[in-house]
Amino acid sequence: MNRFVAAERALRTAAPHQLLDAVRRVLTDQYAADSVELFLADYGLTVLQPVSVLPHTLQPVPVHSSPAGRAFGAQEPHVENLADDVVRAHLPVSVRGDRLGVLTVTLRGREHARGVLAELAEIAEVLAHEVIVAERDTDLYLQARRRDRLTLAAEMQWQLLPGRSCARPEYELGAQLEPAYGIFGDNFDWSASADRLSLYVTNGMGEGIEASLLTNLAINALRNARRAGLGLADQAALGDQAVYAHYRGRCYLSVLMLDIDLATGVVRAVDAGSPRLLRLRDGTVERVAFDAQLPLGMFEETDYVTQEFRVEPGDRLIFVSDGVYDVASPGGETYGDAALARAIQSTRLLPAAEVPRAILRELTGHRGRPDPDDDALVVCLDWRGR
Repeated sequence: MNRFVAAERALRTAAPHQLLDAVRRVLTDQYAADSVELFLADYGLTVLQPVSVLPHTLQPVPVHSSPAGRAFGAQEPHVENLADDVVRAHLPVSVRGDRLGVLTVTLRGREHARGVLAELAEIAEVLAHEVIVAERDTDLYLQARRRDRLTLAAEMQWQLLPGRSCARPEYELGAQLEPAYGIFGDNFDWSASADRLSLYVTNGMGEGIEASLLTNLAINALRNARRAGLGLADQAALGDQAVYAHYRGRCYLSVLMLDIDLATGVVRAVDAGSPRLLRLRDGTVERVAFDAQLPLGMFEETDYVTQEFRVEPGDRLIFVSDGVYDVASPGGETYGDAALARAIQSTRLLPAAEVPRAILRELTGHRGRPDPDDDALVVCLDWRGR
């Protein structure tokens, strides 16, 4: 049995809470590693949190100013050459574009490290798949991602999400919610088949648990309709009925729903509320406007109509909630489309997964204080097409 197969088998047969022990043992035995550490990105995407048992834990590593953070951001292995011919390799731990964290391996001998780097990168990818599966049976990896305590509403919202990024040959997606540890109403959802990508960006009214319950009801109603094979307008209608049946118009949810044909780039859309869409094409940012329709659950038996537009290879689509474009500066100036367009231009060279966090950092500068008054959501879609 070769050493990569041994590493893969060790991970696939390890108990869910013992993945780090398993990869540490096999990398020590098969690759002569001196040390092996696993770091997972926290909910705010500001630090990489060590996966270890308290109180025997390492310090968090900054995402934006560390060697491990470079590997995480670039999604490429990053190698540090230390003293005495010691090498520290930082390897992205990712699943189909969803960036989970970094595996850090210390080895002796630079030639040895170069010879095994590709295999170690593959092992980090296998580890990422196993972490996703293990999260069904253990809280260890979800706990490791927490820099602070989540509110109950935030716990419910993060559990509802499909991930924070994903990638396919036709597109790349990235998204981020703020405040990460106290979010309650905004949300996003996506799902892809062989031919189509469905994307929802939602903004639920209210605060705390009530807002989270509303969003959970609406998202699951939309998923239920989508999984039944219904078209976009019918999905919106059934989501509307589910919310109205429970709240009788007292609460409602704004949503922008897109269904994208992966072969042609034709997009069918339902705009039912406040989330906005801006497009960066050939260096120009413009808002994609739709005919506004009623939010889900505002009135009984609302009919929804789809509209169409087309995305071209090279387009970047940015979706934002009102917690972004309505934010006021200390002087009372609303952030608005002009400032958002500047933020989109300034982040145009970043990959899609990095853009939402970068725009939210610029939003914090405009707000003039770290703590927002409302949820803020940014989703970035880079379209390559077929």
